[in-house]
Amino acid sequence: MKQIIIITGAGKGIGKAIALEFARATGTQKGFEPVLILVSRTISDLESVASECRSFEATADIFQADIADTAQIERLVSTTLERYGTIDCLVNNAGVGRFKPLADMTEEDFDYTMSTNLKGTFFLTQRVFAIMEERKAGHIFFITSIAAEIAFKSSSIYCMSKFGQKGLVEAMRLYAKECNVRITNVMPGAVYTPMWGEVPDTMKSVMMRPEDIAAPVVGAYFMPQRTSVEELVLRPVCGDINE
Repeated sequence: MKQIIIITGAGKGIGKAIALEFARATGTQKGFEPVLILVSRTISDLESVASECRSFEATADIFQADIADTAQIERLVSTTLERYGTIDCLVNNAGVGRFKPLADMTEEDFDYTMSTNLKGTFFLTQRVFAIMEERKAGHIFFITSIAAEIAFKSSSIYCMSKFGQKGLVEAMRLYAKECNVRITNVMPGAVYTPMWGEVPDTMKSVMMRPEDIAAPVVGAYFMPQRTSVEELVLRPVCGDINE
């Protein structure tokens, strides 16, 4: 059975790992035929990930879009519906951040972060949830962060956006429980992804990797429909890491 799965920020990092984990499940999970809608701002990244997904015989469709732009959100959802008729799963993974002392943060830093992490996530979720609500089925993942609950000095705006995402998650649960839609909040600690830039080898050695997050996310998707994994918290064994 075909499952239409939209993954934002799919070009690298955690989004890429989740796409590949879904692709690997093709043929191993009974009746699972994923159609992976891979979304990112960078087309070259998407082409590479799509090729890897197809090597597992998964269907992969690429869509270049910036979710900070509501017109592009509408185009993404409308095109997906035209091609495939429905949406079974949304992985809200796209996210950005600027990391520096509070006094150095600018209005541009604020707008850059909030337009993707809050505005984009909200309006994409709003649009997709309406489809799932009507069908009375679906699964929405939010890849937030431990920064949705714990503040870090160099991450004031990023933490603000992630605390906001967690508020959206809790509000969505109130709607979702009435129509059989599952909502999962995924809160990773330090994962070695391009967002971190250059990090010392000693720090890198204790950080999680994107595939460490992808496996439990896909596992949560394959739980029986009667069961919802509401929250996944994943941390390095050594605990929280903050530069």
